[in-house]
Amino acid sequence: MTSAANTTSLSPVVLVVAAVVAAGGCASRKVDIAQQSISVQAPFSRTFPGSGDTVCWGVKRALLSQGYMLDRPNDSGVVTGTRDFQPDPKLNVSYHLQTTCADNRDGSSIVFVTAEREDSRLQKMKQTTSLGVGPATLTMPSGSAQVLGVVRRETVKDPAFYDRFFSLVQSYVDQEQQRAAHERRPHDERHAEVRSDDAQDGQVRNGQ
Repeated sequence: MTSAANTTSLSPVVLVVAAVVAAGGCASRKVDIAQQSISVQAPFSRTFPGSGDTVCWGVKRALLSQGYMLDRPNDSGVVTGTRDFQPDPKLNVSYHLQTTCADNRDGSSIVFVTAEREDSRLQKMKQTTSLGVGPATLTMPSGSAQVLGVVRRETVKDPAFYDRFFSLVQSYVDQEQQRAAHERRPHDERHAEVRSDDAQDGQVRNGQ
């Protein structure tokens, strides 16, 4: 009898402790979300050597090379792309990327990118039919249909995801810079030959 009474008297204490722990867990989750919303460790931007035109073109090529469908926003510095996956017949996963690139006017450019993942699953939705004329209207079920409903949507925070994207952009920026350097080389060589001929002419005139 004594042990039962003690157990009964302790039950409210246990409940209070459990409630405090649960409240603390909710508070910590809220704090984590608040801290993640603004953080100095955010992986969403990177600076590249090169002009804005070169780097922005590298961003477009990186998205196109991975099968992203590009939108056409009004802002020329903004590029958005979408790619869909279907892991199973009832699940559709979409990745939406929005990038912004800007020339720093110092020989480098910065790229910002945000990726969002959206999961949609096939769900049954009941359909109804309305019968009647005027105020006397009767609504009756008429079956169901399969529709895609969003079950999850969140911003991608994995640094490895953004590292892969930025590495791909860097590879295309390097290709563009190499191509531009190759095109400039014959022009520079021709100018060097002209300067060499002028120098030889000057020596001949001085010798005369």
